[in-house]
Formats: sequence, C-alpha cells, structure tokens
Amino acid sequence: MEDAKRNEQYNKYVSAKIPKTKWWPSLFNSFLVGGVICLIGQGINDLIMLGFPEMSQQSAWAYTLIILIFIASFLTGIGVYDQIGKYAGGGSIVPITGFSNSIASPSVEFKSEGIIYGICVKMFTIAGPVIVFGVVSSVAVGFIYWIISLF
Repeated sequence: MEDAKRNEQYNKYVSAKIPKTKWWPSLFNSFLVGGVICLIGQGINDLIMLGFPEMSQQSAWAYTLIILIFIASFLTGIGVYDQIGKYAGGGSIVPITGFSNSIASPSVEFKSEGIIYGICVKMFTIAGPVIVFGVVSSVAVGFIYWIISLF
C-alpha cells in the first residue's frame, strides 16, 4: 500500500515537471525536416543518375543511402544532427539518417573510453536490438516463405 502511494506521488511530481510540448508546431517541424531529408535523398539520387546514366536505379539508390548515412554520421560527429533532432523530433529519426545517428551518437559520446571499450562496444547500444530484430524477423519470414514455396 505504501509503495502504491509513493508511486502515485512520484508520478504526479514527474508529470508536473515534464515540459509541455506544443503539438502542432512539433508535428509541422517533424514533417518538414523529414520531408527535406527525403528531398535531399531524391536530389542525390537524381544527381547520381545524371552523372552515371548507365547505372541501374537499384544501384543508384544504394549509393544514395551510403551518402545519406555518411552525411548523417558526419553531422552527428560535429554535433549538428542533435540540433536537427531537437528541432525536428521524429522527422529526423524515421529516415535512414536517424538510424545512422543512433549508431554514431553513442560512439561519439563514449570515445573517451577508447576505441575498443568506448567506440566499438557502445556503437550498437541503441541500434543493436534493431539490427538483431531485423535479422531474426527476416530469417523467420524467409523460412515461412520457403515452406510455402514447397507446396
């Protein structure tokens, strides 16, 4: 009983201290920045296709993703992507640039602990579960597809 009362008081305290978010500006900023990131990606893809017209669309998108991942990692390293994230919220997290940021950010934060125990170990603290879940679910779907194809 005492724990429940303490938890209730704590929850009231936390809800009083949490800054209130303005919904509409946050949604607009998220949509705007996410759209700009996608627009930049489309622009990079168009430039690749203009520069290398013989390249397949699939290869051009692969290079586009590599460039976007590099840009996001670079911006994370110099501290700019965090500012974009504060402004955009989910708009900067959803594209592949957000995944790149989730890998690069812990590396930057723990670089003082050294290359092995800092950068390499902490690199996948946020993104690791996403990668594991993605691999496991793709294997499961592939296995189900393989079983269905037998019939």
